[in-house]
Amino acid sequence: SASLLENCTGCVLCSEDNGCITCHHRLFLLIWRDGIRQYGMCVHTCPPGYFGVRGLEVNRCTKCRSPSCESCFSRDFCMKCKDKFYLYKGQCFRQCPAGTAAQPGTRECQETCEPGPWSEWSACTHESRTCGCKWGVETRVREVPEAAREDRTACPALQETRRCRMKKHCPGGEHHAA
Repeated sequence: SASLLENCTGCVLCSEDNGCITCHHRLFLLIWRDGIRQYGMCVHTCPPGYFGVRGLEVNRCTKCRSPSCESCFSRDFCMKCKDKFYLYKGQCFRQCPAGTAAQPGTRECQETCEPGPWSEWSACTHESRTCGCKWGVETRVREVPEAAREDRTACPALQETRRCRMKKHCPGGEHHAA
């Protein structure tokens, strides 16, 4: 029948009741169910919610395990979530997990950076000298945890400087390096 031929595009073997059974080697076999019936179709790329698995006998479209996943790399690793969900480490969440923040443009959760405590303020200097001028600057820093550094996580300020009053004049009006 005409509808059978439409359903059998790219098929090597086709069934009148179930559509494609075997596809040409470059195509993927997409199987879906409607009630108790099963249908097959040969496709170049798998549709949203599926990923392609190439095999020796057959290339098959396999459904992503999570219903909130729009596209996946493997059965359990999502690459893009459906609307109203956020992606974090291959999983879809309605809200980002603790320690992460939603990125509206990408709908992904990004780990937030929690830097360590501030160091003590450095000595007051002006052009690398600890004596001389009336005003200088002092600096303090804080470290970033190793995990945040590896993930290139956006962190708050890691260094602060402030204006300070120099405590001593250089002897004889000379400037000594720190």
